[in-house]
Amino acid sequence: MSYHVNEKGYYGNFGGAYVPEMLYPNVEELREKYLSIMSEPAFQHEFLLLLKDYVGRPSPLYLAERLSEKYGTTIYLKREDLNHTGAHKINNTIGQILLAERLGKKRIIAETGAGQHGVATATVCALKGLECVVYMGAVDIERQAPNVARMKMMGATVIPATSGSQTLKDATNEALRDWINNPVDTHYIIGSVVGPHPYPDMVARFQSIISEETRAQLKEKTGKVNPDYVLACVGGGSNAMGMFYHFLDQDDVKLIAVEAAGKGVESGESAATTLLGKEGVLHGSRSIVMQTEDGQVVEPYSISAGLDYPGIGPQHAHLFASARAKYVSITDNEAMDAGLQLARLEGIIPAIESSHALAYLDKMEFKGDETVVICLSGRGDKDLSTYMTHFGL
Repeated sequence: MSYHVNEKGYYGNFGGAYVPEMLYPNVEELREKYLSIMSEPAFQHEFLLLLKDYVGRPSPLYLAERLSEKYGTTIYLKREDLNHTGAHKINNTIGQILLAERLGKKRIIAETGAGQHGVATATVCALKGLECVVYMGAVDIERQAPNVARMKMMGATVIPATSGSQTLKDATNEALRDWINNPVDTHYIIGSVVGPHPYPDMVARFQSIISEETRAQLKEKTGKVNPDYVLACVGGGSNAMGMFYHFLDQDDVKLIAVEAAGKGVESGESAATTLLGKEGVLHGSRSIVMQTEDGQVVEPYSISAGLDYPGIGPQHAHLFASARAKYVSITDNEAMDAGLQLARLEGIIPAIESSHALAYLDKMEFKGDETVVICLSGRGDKDLSTYMTHFGL
């Protein structure tokens, strides 16, 4: 079975490009050109040079000794939190800004939830001197104030989304409306493996540097390229797709994707898409979507601003439906406890998104000789006020 996109833009039953007629030329232009542009030697040279000298890659693969001791196994953390801008998001925005340049686009728009993708987009727009507009839910603007300040510092215009739950889904809706109104000069840098084809494949390819490096680093540290388990948190799912990418066809590697259960899967305040959703179309692709009986999108909830998305990337939907990866969920409280534990055991404060993946360690049983890699997708600076309030620190 193939876990990658086919020539029609589908992963099994999921994917495709469901877009308004006004956006068809943009999406079609991307589809026709993205692979050829990405394979150009000049593109690859500039992309890899920026990842090295600007982003600071390769990100370390860190043996978390005290965490390993606690769980009785060998746990490595892929330190995407040490990238410039503090998360994995910069890998994709570097790639897409180079693509946009080659397509002659002068204006960049983006959506953001936790603000990490917004910051990464503002960063590369400043680097390349392009106009940047970021849509962000009004609720997220309040709870992610440091990232909003960073975006504005770099010259981005941050526009609040005030409809619906005023979070990531609504920011994405507003960004799509903008693109419909400005189809010629604007490139939409989607931040996750969602949206119409070719975005899910394109973003996964840019993020695949995470698993590419991990295999080489594991070989150096352990003598083998494959771990026993790979864990990553999933909202739309870009850090997880990058972490899984080079392990998809390695059947001996168990892939675990951790969604946000919020206040409990059955609480009515959750973002556990694979448990609560069903097939549907959201933001331009067929995937698994949290929705009512008549197809209205259900408002998601998570304490983590980057995970409260009511859908999941179509490649993830295929991995779930084919059982290639295991999809699980973690509550707010479990994630917060895991974040505090990492801070106290390893001196690393993780983003609350990443804490969801860390929390799943409590639900796993180890024989003692396994190798576990967890994608630490972002740093917790942006979440300090949430941590402090939650724990009364």
